[in-house]
Amino acid sequence: MDTVLGEFLRSRRARLTPAAAGLAGYGERRRVPGLRREELAHLAGVSAGYYTRLEQGQSQHASAAVLDALADALQLDQDERAHLHTLAHPAPKARRRRRPERLQPHLRTLVATLNLPALILGRHTDILAWNPLAHALLAGHLDPAAPDTPATRPNWARLFFLDPHLRELFADWARKARDTVADLRRIAGHHQGDPALAELIGELALASPEFSTLWSGHPVRDCASHSRDYRHPLVGRLTLTDDLLTLPGTDGQRLVLFHAEPGSAAATALELLGGTVLTPAAAPAPAPPHRTG
Repeated sequence: MDTVLGEFLRSRRARLTPAAAGLAGYGERRRVPGLRREELAHLAGVSAGYYTRLEQGQSQHASAAVLDALADALQLDQDERAHLHTLAHPAPKARRRRRPERLQPHLRTLVATLNLPALILGRHTDILAWNPLAHALLAGHLDPAAPDTPATRPNWARLFFLDPHLRELFADWARKARDTVADLRRIAGHHQGDPALAELIGELALASPEFSTLWSGHPVRDCASHSRDYRHPLVGRLTLTDDLLTLPGTDGQRLVLFHAEPGSAAATALELLGGTVLTPAAAPAPAPPHRTG
């Protein structure tokens, strides 16, 4: 029986060579890359039979001590270790499809009043709100009101892999693609069995060969902060840092802020971009004069 936990363990077992794990290779020819199941079990101090059942989904509720021993043996980093524990002890599956996400009004107001590009991502990376500067930075070709209703709401992962504008926007698209998949893998671990999330992943796997290849490698990362280069069609090249902050009292919604080094060329470019948000043509028309009599 194939499980997400089993997929993850196999992917990490495959990338770790006997030499890197401190095992003698004995010079034999190996039919598979990485560690064998019995080798990993030996390193983790569990029986080969137990590990095999765990990887095949036949043994559930592994203890934290066993999971930590496997994480040590597989040389997992902090994000991967947390992901392993999440996969081994998933939250109860929802019995029905969830309603579309709603954004608390004060959070929408917060985003609108910030003077730097800002948006809010939902639990499936849907864009629940963005301010004019974030819209102009990332997706000026889309309707600025698109996030306001579930039917037109953009999804960040879908946009990134399927919209040519985003491919051109990021100077290092390949690195951003891996980070996007790694973040979506982390999200999927917390929402196993979510029908809407499964549909999104299936759609991307079919429509994007790059996504499918990255997804099969099972990258995992808690994407909290990055520095990236952009090629914006209006203001040219700029380097921005983005920070993702999980919002308390929400189901995994995150505030994303984009900012430039003060006094840098990128800061000047953001100011120029801000000046294009409300052009005379886009500004609201003045109210007609009030007539009396």
